[in-house]
Amino acid sequence: MKKWFVLIIVAAIVLYTGNKWVKTTEITVESNDIPAAFNGLKIVQISDLHDATFGEKQEKLIEKVKKAKPDLIFITGDLIDSNRYDLENSLDAVRQIVSLAPIYYVTGNHEIATNDVEHIKASLTNIGVVVLSNEERIVKKDGEQLRIIGIEDPLNGVTVADALNSLKKTEDFTLVLSHRPETFQDYVDRDLDVVFSGHAHGGQFRIPGLGGLVAPGQGLFPKYTAGVYEEENTKMIVSRGLGNSVIPVRIFNTPEIIVVTLKAT
Repeated sequence: MKKWFVLIIVAAIVLYTGNKWVKTTEITVESNDIPAAFNGLKIVQISDLHDATFGEKQEKLIEKVKKAKPDLIFITGDLIDSNRYDLENSLDAVRQIVSLAPIYYVTGNHEIATNDVEHIKASLTNIGVVVLSNEERIVKKDGEQLRIIGIEDPLNGVTVADALNSLKKTEDFTLVLSHRPETFQDYVDRDLDVVFSGHAHGGQFRIPGLGGLVAPGQGLFPKYTAGVYEEENTKMIVSRGLGNSVIPVRIFNTPEIIVVTLKAT
């Protein structure tokens, strides 16, 4: 009986920390094509919050973002959850970090599914977030520049491939915000440098040695769930995200923010 009691307590602790704690995952991206002026640039990626809360007034999440001291912040979709839509809850977190660094945002499938997406975009724009809907921005520093592309979730009726085709190809080092990792080949085909994605929730239940169990858009034993994927000249960074949606818990899959540092080699 005591053994079962201990196992239940351990399981409860694992479930709690695996859903209410925020981990910072650090990734360095090295490339000869990164302009020297942007060497050391630090980007915080926030993905799939799904209206989750981390401490009172999001204090655990905000503390992690502040500690990273970002130069840019990317929000890669599903800031809200269409099943328990609470825009103000998620906006509260954004309001607390918008002064730290420029924020760039793209929609996920849940924003589109609310049928309130224009209101969500307007609300973010009003607090100072750059909302990208199949468009680009140029960031300049010391006479050099980076290109940032934001791809709207394809639930809006435009495929990722078509959205990318609508944008001109340039020689600028390009960072892409796009919610969907399962379209990795589209990014590779267009020779994009670094893609920031989410959506897979880390595979929801991570099996040691195997990876994630299930992900939207990929089904069982998904290929793209967490970390860095590389093919030809393209790197894709997939965040495990922060919140949950249809499946309410994670196992061995701590919520995370990602901190990416660019290194010009």
